[in-house]
Amino acid sequence: MSASAMRGLGQGSGAALRALEVDPRLVGMLGALLAIWLGFDLLSGGAFLTPRNLWNLSVQTASIAVMACGMVLVIVTRNIDLSVGAILGVTGMVIGVLQARLLPELLGLEHPATWLIAVLAAVLVGGAIGLLQGALIAWLAIPSFIVTLGGLLVWRGAAWWVTQGQTVAPMDGRFRMLGGGIEGAIGATASWILGGLACAAILAALLASRRRRLRFGFPVRPLWAEATVAILAVGAVLGTVAVANAYPLPAGIARRVIEEAGGTWVPGTFIPHGLAVPVLVAIGVGIVITVLALRTRFGRAVFAIGGNPEAAELSGINTRRTIMLVFGLMGALCGVAACIATARLNAATNAAGSLDELYVIAAAVIGGTSLAGGAGTIAGAMLGALVMQSLQSGMVLLGVDAPMQNIVVGLVLVLAVWLDTVYRGRMR
Repeated sequence: MSASAMRGLGQGSGAALRALEVDPRLVGMLGALLAIWLGFDLLSGGAFLTPRNLWNLSVQTASIAVMACGMVLVIVTRNIDLSVGAILGVTGMVIGVLQARLLPELLGLEHPATWLIAVLAAVLVGGAIGLLQGALIAWLAIPSFIVTLGGLLVWRGAAWWVTQGQTVAPMDGRFRMLGGGIEGAIGATASWILGGLACAAILAALLASRRRRLRFGFPVRPLWAEATVAILAVGAVLGTVAVANAYPLPAGIARRVIEEAGGTWVPGTFIPHGLAVPVLVAIGVGIVITVLALRTRFGRAVFAIGGNPEAAELSGINTRRTIMLVFGLMGALCGVAACIATARLNAATNAAGSLDELYVIAAAVIGGTSLAGGAGTIAGAMLGALVMQSLQSGMVLLGVDAPMQNIVVGLVLVLAVWLDTVYRGRMR
C-alpha cells in the first residue's frame, strides 16, 4: 500500500471516529483488550475465552472497577489516593466482625437484617475514613500523596488490630450473594430481562440525546453513526448476557437445585449461572457516579477544580469542601468494594486489598484519566479495570508467578502514563 493510500485510510478512520463521537483512546483501549484476550486464549490453548473464565473475570474485576470510579474523581481534582486497598482491608475486617461475632449474638444467626447492617456499616466506615483524609488534605493543606501514604500504613495496621491478625469467617448467607459464585448469580431468565431493559434504556437515551440536540440547534451524528453506536452498545449488552448464560452450574449444584424445587434430576441438565450480582453492583455504581460527575453541580465543580483550582475558587466553588467530599466518596466506594471482596472470599482477612491501590490507579489512568487533572471518564476507568484484571487473570492461567505479575502491572502503568503525556502534548 502506498504512503498516500495509507494517509487516506488514516484520514478516513479519523473522520469515522469523529462522526461516531468516540474518544480515540477508548478505541485504542478496546483494541488492546481484544489483543490481550486473543493472545492469552492462544497461549492457553483456548482456555481464556471460555464462558467460565470470562464469568469469573467479570466477578474478579468488580471490586477494582467500583474503586476506580471514585479514583477518577480523586485524580481529576489533581490528587491521589494510595490508601484505597488499606481502607478496603480495615472495612472488610469491621464488617467481618459484625457478621461473625457481634450481630449473631444480638439478632441471631442468618437474620434478614444482618447483611443490610453490614453493607451500611461498610459504607459509613469507609466514608468516614475518606472524609477524615479529605479534611486533612483540604483544610490543613497536607499533600494527598503524604496523607494517603500515611493512611495506607495506618489503616493496614488497623485492619490487623481489629482481630489481632485473625481471619474472620463465615459471612452471612445473604451477604455472600454480593461476592458472586453459585449464590451470587441471578439466573438466565432474570439476566435476559435485565439485558432487554438495558438495551431499551440505551436506545431511549440515544433517541432523547438526538432530539435534545436538534431542539437546541446543536450538531448531531449522521444516521449511520447513530445506528452504529446503537448496534455496538446493544450487541455488547446482549453478548455479555449470552456469555453469562453459557456458563452452567456444576452438576452437583444443579441436581440439588432441581431436587429442592421438587423436580427430578436428569444427568446433563443445563442450568445457567446468569449475570453475577457483584458485576451488577459495579455497573450500578458506574452509572450513578457517571450521572454524579456529568449531570450535577458537584460533578461540574470537581472538573472545574481539576481544570484550574484558582479559577474555580474565584468563581465561588467551595474547593475545600468539594475535595473533602471527593475523598469521602472514595472511602464509601472502598466500603462497597470491601463488601464484594469479603463476600467473595466468605472471610475477612488481613491480606484483603493488598496492592489494590496499584490496580485502581492503573485502571483510572489506562482509562484516560489524566494525572494532570481535569479529564477522565468513569466508563474508561471501568474498562481499564477490566484490562488490568485480564492481564492478571491471563498470567495466572499461564502459571506466571506473582513477582512477574507485579512487574508487568508496573510496566503497564508507566506505559499508560507515558501515552497519556504524549496524547496531551499532541492535543495542545
